[in-house]
This record gives sequence, C-alpha cells and structure tokens, in this order.
Amino acid sequence: MSRSRELSELATAYDSGSPFGFRNRIINGDCRIDQRNAGAASANTINGYFIDRWMVLQTATNGKIIAQQNAGSLSAANRPAGFTNYLGITSQSAYSITSSDNFSVLQQIEGFNVADLGWGTANAQTVTLSFLVRSSLTGTFGGAFSNAGVTRSYPFSYTISSANTWELKSVTVAGDTSGTWATDNTCGIRVWFGLGAGSTYSGTAGAWAAADLRSATGAVSVVGTNGATFYITGVQLEAGSVATPFERRDYGRELIMCQRYYEEIGRGAVSSLAMHAYGLNGQTVATWYPFAVTKRAAPTLTVVGTFLATSCGQPVLDAATVSGFRRYQTASANAVTQSEANDTGDYFTASAEL
Repeated sequence: MSRSRELSELATAYDSGSPFGFRNRIINGDCRIDQRNAGAASANTINGYFIDRWMVLQTATNGKIIAQQNAGSLSAANRPAGFTNYLGITSQSAYSITSSDNFSVLQQIEGFNVADLGWGTANAQTVTLSFLVRSSLTGTFGGAFSNAGVTRSYPFSYTISSANTWELKSVTVAGDTSGTWATDNTCGIRVWFGLGAGSTYSGTAGAWAAADLRSATGAVSVVGTNGATFYITGVQLEAGSVATPFERRDYGRELIMCQRYYEEIGRGAVSSLAMHAYGLNGQTVATWYPFAVTKRAAPTLTVVGTFLATSCGQPVLDAATVSGFRRYQTASANAVTQSEANDTGDYFTASAEL
C-alpha cells in the first residue's frame, strides 16, 4: 500500500469518528447520560440541568416546560437510526411570550475545549453545528451562539418541515473575530436552541451582534402551544464548514466527560457510604472521598436524603477540591458512631457545572 493511500485512509477513519481526537465539542450530544434523573421527568424549576451537560432555561415564569430524557417514550422505530436517546421538551400551557421572556435548551462548552477555534481573534475558525430534531410544530425555529457574558451572539434559524418527523439540520457559522471568548476552565461558547424568546433576546439570523441574543426573530414558540413537543439528539459542533457524521464515543468515555462537571457519589449503593468509627462526644469523625474524575473546578457539594445515624449527626461535606472532598459527622456520645444511607435515595452530589 502506498504512503499516500495510507494517509488518505487514516484521514477518512479520523473524520468518521475514530478515537484519535475530539471532533465533536458537544458532550453527551446523543443524550445517553442522565445521572440526575435516570430518565425520569424533571421537576418544574426555572433553570436546571435535566440530562448531563444540557441545561433548560425558563426566564421569569416557572413550570411552562418539562424536560426529560426520551420524553414521550418513542418506540425504537420512531427514533433516528443509530440513536437510542434524545432530550424531549413538552410545553405545559399555551403561554404568550413577553418581550423579556427566554425559554431555551442550552449547552455551555468549556473554554479549554474550544480554545483552538480562536474566536475573538483575527484567526477565528468557521464551525458547523448539526443535529437531529423533531417537533409537533413546523416552521422556522431559532437558536444562537454566544460567549459567556452574552455580549457577543449569533442568532441562527432552521426549518422543521414535517410534524413529528426526525429531520437532520446543520448551521455553519464564521467564527467571531471580536469580543471576549474564554479559553480556560470557564465557559467558552454557549449553544442555544430556542423554545420561545421575546424581542429582548431575539435578533436577525445570520450575523454577529454585540448583544444578548438567544434566538432568531420570528422563530416558532414551542411554549406558545399547550402540549407541543421538541425533541433533539445527535448534536455536534465541529470546526469547518461541513457537517460530518456524528462522532460516536464509547459510553465510558462519555460518562467520564460528563463527570468532570457533575458526579453522584454512592447513589444506588448504600454500603459505599457507610461510616463506622469511635468518637468522643462533641468530636468530629471524618473521611476523605476522592472523585471518580477530576472536576473542572472545586464543586458544590450536596447531601441528598436523610442518613441513618447512631451517636452522630448527619453528614457534613466540605473542603472540596477538584480531586475530592471531606465528609464528617459530630459524635453525640462517647461511642462508636455509625452512619449510612437509608436507601438508594440517600447520596452525595458534586456539581462543577459552568
């Protein structure tokens, strides 16, 4: 085999999603990872992550949409070929958008993962966003790219032609040569998919603007129709002006990438959180928990549920670093202190989300 042919075949393998690089800058683009809810419907909160790396925003008004992995439980025959999961949005009322409203699905990409694109410089690279989308509504939908401060934004539009049918879309954008775009462990690029945006957050599609724009003017409002659905999967953001096939990463690697931002410790494994030690009354008994994956930044720690506790108080979590955290409890008697999760609903979480 000639050297030129070897290089050609290597390039083809790389472009089709080999493990040599990080072509797709979106994490969990096929919506497989759902640490928080394990496929259950989300609570009606204003802002929140509902599957890993995907955030849903509801400004000002609570409970207008519900987000869920595989909402509507589409059969395998009604899911895109090669994809078993998707993020589903369902409108809960026919809500009339006001000028200051913004309803969106959003992924915030860490600056380290897009630094090579050179946005904010004269060498800013062109990128292409591709995705599979399905909605009960048809027409022109909107979205946007923005920096972390949302002082620079690029609204885009795309058309859904047939209701309740998966359609492949792509949007190519010339990189921004202006503004501030982070290249560290903070947010580098935000990718927005609009579900309903007022005039404050809408702008002309196809041009960079020095404004906080999150969708295109005139885009369909999903929240404007009671029961309307919006499903998305296969989301990919890559350098270049051509949408290539979705980069498939193995489940373990994708989970590791998600755990950089969010991890659950001990969920579904009661014994893993058990603590038994002798403590004097008023003293603390402590242990150190390493994270499965180094975090983006020192995370926020949360105790979920109420632990069984003998001769000690409830767990307190502190001293978080990117590598782990301390768990301690205060002894209430000169005795062996014991603490463990009551059931699989008691666990710890660590969030270093952007």
